[in-house]
Amino acid sequence: MIKAIPFDFPYDGRLVPGHTALLVIDLQEDFLSPTGYFARKGYDPSPLRAILPAVNRLIAAARAAGLTIVHTRQGYRADMADMTPYEKWRRQRAGLDGTDILLRSSPGFQIVADIEVAPQDIVVDNTCNGAFTYTDLELVLRARGITHLLFTGCTTDVCVHTTLREACDRNFQCLTISDACASGDWQAHEAALHMVTVEDGVFGALADSDAVIEALARLAGGPR
Repeated sequence: MIKAIPFDFPYDGRLVPGHTALLVIDLQEDFLSPTGYFARKGYDPSPLRAILPAVNRLIAAARAAGLTIVHTRQGYRADMADMTPYEKWRRQRAGLDGTDILLRSSPGFQIVADIEVAPQDIVVDNTCNGAFTYTDLELVLRARGITHLLFTGCTTDVCVHTTLREACDRNFQCLTISDACASGDWQAHEAALHMVTVEDGVFGALADSDAVIEALARLAGGPR
């Protein structure tokens, strides 16, 4: 089990590697680059880049223990046919008309080079803040027998938290890794982490990367 709050994870016993996935949410150039979407909206991407070493350590530990690794990427079709009028209005308001920001055809859509995506990893592309909406993420997880999810990525208060809430409503058991998630808004980040633990863990449990890596290291030599 993983030492966490408000309870050790998972609540119902030992973590089983074959039924567990590490989710790496939206660690893309558009969010982490100094010239990407996040920076152009006036946010500092450096807190997002600061979590990359912790995420890489978690990925390595998860691979060694036999967990499934899932990366998500947020962005729209090149022709923007999947973009709603409201989203187009927000794009225009942000001064992004005529750019390839947040389009799947752009270099900014790609996962940052700092993160190793292995051939056996799963990559899910989504347009919404939640990675379950209009994607095959749930189908993939169910097909592989995944019941437990470990959350990393950005941003804590938007895409991570939205996907976390979607997962909880689908009865996945969820753990958010506090120092492997980040936001450009410190208050929103802290609030999002706090919300995980309220009401005896309404959105699961919260742990730091050291606790998760320690538990995964113990699993690495055990049965799958």
